[in-house]
Amino acid sequence: MSESYRVDTIIYNRLCEMQDETYRSFQASLIPELKAERMIGVRTPELRSYAKELLKSGDYTEFISTLPHEYFDEMQLHAFIISELKDFEQCMSEVERFLPHVDNWATCDQLSPKIFGKKKSGRLVYSDSLLERINKWIESDHTYTVRFGIKMLMQHYLDDEFDVSYMDRVAAIRSDEYYINMMIAWYFATALAKKWDESQAVLKECRLDKWTHNKAIQKAIESRRIEDEQKAFLRTLKRK
Repeated sequence: MSESYRVDTIIYNRLCEMQDETYRSFQASLIPELKAERMIGVRTPELRSYAKELLKSGDYTEFISTLPHEYFDEMQLHAFIISELKDFEQCMSEVERFLPHVDNWATCDQLSPKIFGKKKSGRLVYSDSLLERINKWIESDHTYTVRFGIKMLMQHYLDDEFDVSYMDRVAAIRSDEYYINMMIAWYFATALAKKWDESQAVLKECRLDKWTHNKAIQKAIESRRIEDEQKAFLRTLKRK
């Protein structure tokens, strides 16, 4: 990004006005893959509010057309803007353009387009199109694109839209990337609360690598959505 854009843009200056130095230090400790110099230090509720303000005014198009952003807070704001777009095709286009530039778990996880979850008569309106993109995302060589694809399966396909083949796709993913394996573990910890029979079968069959297997069990045991009897059973499945 050019220096003139970074310094002179109204959006950048507004973010600086919302800066919280204490929060900036806290953020830096949570996201080790980013240098503190790339963080302005704007709290999430303020970023969400600002995103809605920009959407309402229409003064966001130039901002989201410029990638990559230099600052983490700009990336977060971009993710919040995309998440509020109401047209599916526009939203999907912006997601596809944005994902290759995502370089940390927090921005990946904040990207959560509401339109993807739109339902009619209890079914996802855009399920076929979304699944087509998810299948592409989880085969990506980019860590946070894969993580986002798994998150979309967890968010939208563990309830009425569930199919065991989607779970099989997640179980088949193999990666040396910590943030991919953590999302796989999160997926199965959530699945254990929603689709117990299918997900505990994956663990019984040892279909995940050992680290991810044990992390999924740990996260499930920590969950209030898992019954004590189920937690006791999961403890017997830990791998040494």
